[in-house]
Amino acid sequence: MDEKQRAILDEIPRLRRYARSLLRDRDSADDLVQDCLERALLRLDNWQTGESPRKWLFTIMHHLFIDQMRKVNRRGEASMLPLEAGEAQASPADQLENVAAREIIDALQAISPDRRAALTMVAIEGFSYAEAAEMLGVPAGTLMSRIARGREELRGLLEDNARRAIRIVEPGPARAVPIRAPMA
Repeated sequence: MDEKQRAILDEIPRLRRYARSLLRDRDSADDLVQDCLERALLRLDNWQTGESPRKWLFTIMHHLFIDQMRKVNRRGEASMLPLEAGEAQASPADQLENVAAREIIDALQAISPDRRAALTMVAIEGFSYAEAAEMLGVPAGTLMSRIARGREELRGLLEDNARRAIRIVEPGPARAVPIRAPMA
């Protein structure tokens, strides 16, 4: 296995996390990751040697996700699959943070896919605004608007105790501060 292929394989956990935040359904997310990896390996020559493949892979995945959403919208099917039976069962939380984290994840899934993608790229994956805007194919101002509207939407959906677990992402040239909620 060459160096490029190894670097791509090292990004699979991040790709899986991003796909699950977009789709919520593990099987659909794994399919999206597989499609992304397949496309990346077929177009390996498009990746610049010496650079991290992360930005390139996330761009590929986002484009595949948008294509998938367009197909679903054309067919008139539901864009989000319901939780599997095992995932829907609640277990008692040992700590308030676990409850807050679950509320944050559920609220994140309830906002629009464009806003969710923007928030995930910046707040969870740690891309700069400029990097995320380029990967999502939107101007930086549009990305910042989606993040601001997404945060407002999240605030409206969350109760006070869950809202305290969120660390606000401030606009600026520095990298974003991640949300402390686990995405597993």
